[in-house]
Amino acid sequence: MSSVLYKNIGKQPVWADSGHGVWLEDREGRRYLDTCGGVAVSSLGHRHPRIAEALERHSRDLSWVHAGSFTTSPAEELAELLVGQSGGLSHAQFLSGGSEAMELAMKIAYQYHCERGESDRQVFIARRQSFHGSSLSTLAISGNSQRRSVFEPLLSPAEFVSPCYAYRDQAEGETEADYAQRLADELDARIRQTGPGRVAAFVMETVVGSTNGAVPPVTGYLAKIAEVCRRHGVLLILDEVMAGMGRTGHHYAYLEDGVVPDIVAVGKGLAAGYQPISAVLVSASVHDALGNGSGVLQNGQTHVNHPLACAIALEVQRTIVDEDLLPQVRARGEQLRKGFLERFADHPHVGDVRGRGLFTGVEFVQDRESRAPLLGGARLVGRMKKEGLDRGLLLYPGHGTVDGVAGNHVLFAPPFVVTESDIDAMVERFGEVVEACL
Repeated sequence: MSSVLYKNIGKQPVWADSGHGVWLEDREGRRYLDTCGGVAVSSLGHRHPRIAEALERHSRDLSWVHAGSFTTSPAEELAELLVGQSGGLSHAQFLSGGSEAMELAMKIAYQYHCERGESDRQVFIARRQSFHGSSLSTLAISGNSQRRSVFEPLLSPAEFVSPCYAYRDQAEGETEADYAQRLADELDARIRQTGPGRVAAFVMETVVGSTNGAVPPVTGYLAKIAEVCRRHGVLLILDEVMAGMGRTGHHYAYLEDGVVPDIVAVGKGLAAGYQPISAVLVSASVHDALGNGSGVLQNGQTHVNHPLACAIALEVQRTIVDEDLLPQVRARGEQLRKGFLERFADHPHVGDVRGRGLFTGVEFVQDRESRAPLLGGARLVGRMKKEGLDRGLLLYPGHGTVDGVAGNHVLFAPPFVVTESDIDAMVERFGEVVEACL
């Protein structure tokens, strides 16, 4: 009997024993091709020699120091690197996970308004079909009904607007520009309805992750949203915990949209899974408001700016640059989506293939013409995952894709070191899984 508390109570997961590159191996010696980097975490795969050496080297230095009293070279250098790649942000702080980072982003946004004498700005607006974290405050701004579920009575109120979900919501004959404007107008109306002096921030995933499978914004959407936020003095918070740090083929996903947010949260791929670490980056205007006001960031957590975590994240991000992996991410991502489009060209239940870089979603439907959601639910998710494992393929399927209840998808986010032949194998094996399950 295991003493570990598992997500699925009483059901032991596969016992992982080792990994190498994009492959995992269990204790029985079975190998699994990792199509999803775990959950978009393992961006450099396993046993990367440069990161393994850095772990050994830096573990001989500091184990931990309190960030309220000390700074360290790894934290300073990592902040400088991330800020330099951000396109215009000015400062960073490091935490342990994505939920922590998003929670701090919310706290900074509210403190920013308080420092400027606008303490009534307490409302956060987010989008339906989104996920921003598992803490109660971040769950409150998440439009993922499955994850809110039993905790709904504990969640603080928030406002929600439509997602940018072109496959489902862009009207027939509507251009991308018109669709983007319609969504921006919806946000503008919601801010006015709530009261412009009451809204603290608009929060969104630049590219939606696990909730409905790598849904990117249409061209011009993010710029229109940013303009609405500026007009009302509302901060723009981008959640790139899953989509950032090279996952879409850019250091930050928003760089492809030509917009720089007021605050961004990153995580998962920051240290490629070799250490738990996340980060919040803020603009100079946000930083200056805090500095010129109380001069104190009202937040304290044990592992802020953890020196070993920062050192490994720094090595990971330098490796991505030194090995010129971002062009590889874009090329292999195009190969993956093209492979799926060809493999499922005539499959009646594969409705949409989408994404950016090595961040791809495949959405299933009852039929292509109506795009009615496939009625598979959690049962289909479980079957696909098991079928994949039986075929040596690690998959990240999801359900409730369309509205939290209906629809199914699979999210792909393989390590950046994936090869052309690895991608071909993923397409072929996933094709077998789909044929077996549908």
